[in-house]
Amino acid sequence: MIYPLCDHLSSSTWTLWKMQNLDSLQMFKVDLRRQQISQIVEEVQRVVHHLTAEISLQDLRFQAVPYSDTYNGNIKVLAPCQFLVTVPVKGLVGYREAREQRWRYYTLRGTRLPCPLQDPEGLRQWLEAEQFMKSQWQWHEADVNIEGDIVPAKVLQVFRKLVENAIGTCHLSGKVSMLTQLSAVWVAVETSTCQVELELVPTVEIPTVWPEKARWPPCLKRWPSRQRVECIKSFGFALLACSNYHWQQSFLQAEQVLLDQLDEDGGCRRKCFQALRQMKEDVWCPGKRPVITSHHLQR
Repeated sequence: MIYPLCDHLSSSTWTLWKMQNLDSLQMFKVDLRRQQISQIVEEVQRVVHHLTAEISLQDLRFQAVPYSDTYNGNIKVLAPCQFLVTVPVKGLVGYREAREQRWRYYTLRGTRLPCPLQDPEGLRQWLEAEQFMKSQWQWHEADVNIEGDIVPAKVLQVFRKLVENAIGTCHLSGKVSMLTQLSAVWVAVETSTCQVELELVPTVEIPTVWPEKARWPPCLKRWPSRQRVECIKSFGFALLACSNYHWQQSFLQAEQVLLDQLDEDGGCRRKCFQALRQMKEDVWCPGKRPVITSHHLQR
């Protein structure tokens, strides 16, 4: 007679066996995901480099996203089929925070609104040309600037047109297509395994500076250490043009450094993050445009 396996194992041993096998299955899925994402990123970054190199030739204010054989800091994987690509801008150097915040709003055509909107979006960060010690004269042009403000909506209009032209110039019409009806600049890229949606975001990189309003980490936190916090803050931050009404503060580089050192104190944060991410992609948000992304889980 054949007895079930659990009849030969004590309760604690059976529990341990299940945990070990679940852990092995989890690690297998993590490794498989890593291989698949690595292949997709390889194809995507070739397309992105080609497109942005052409855009940079047409408009010096936008830089090409470099191609990298290893980790590419300009490409953030939000989900297996959804990436964030930060496109660095050129000519804005020597950033300093504005002394006085000015709440001013404009239509997409550049008309100043007579009265402020009621909290159109949660976060708001205006960017004035005078906040930089050195700026190319093109940033004072009317196509992106209104009364001294570099307006995200106008920057996105210019950038969207450049992306559309680059797709045709680079003969990528069969591989890359614009996604319409979105305020930000999104493109769909056909890879050998799936279609990937990319958000291309003009980005002002501000190294070595940490914004005063970004109060991190919260008080009474043991992790990370004070020395690690100072190191991470030294990488600075960035301002992303992904909204009509504000420049969004971003700390992608600092977050990546923190993620690399996630378990330096002997914790198991990385494994917890991987488990949550797998659960999110398999069960909670399995679609192409998940409401919850890996970026949300990191926070």
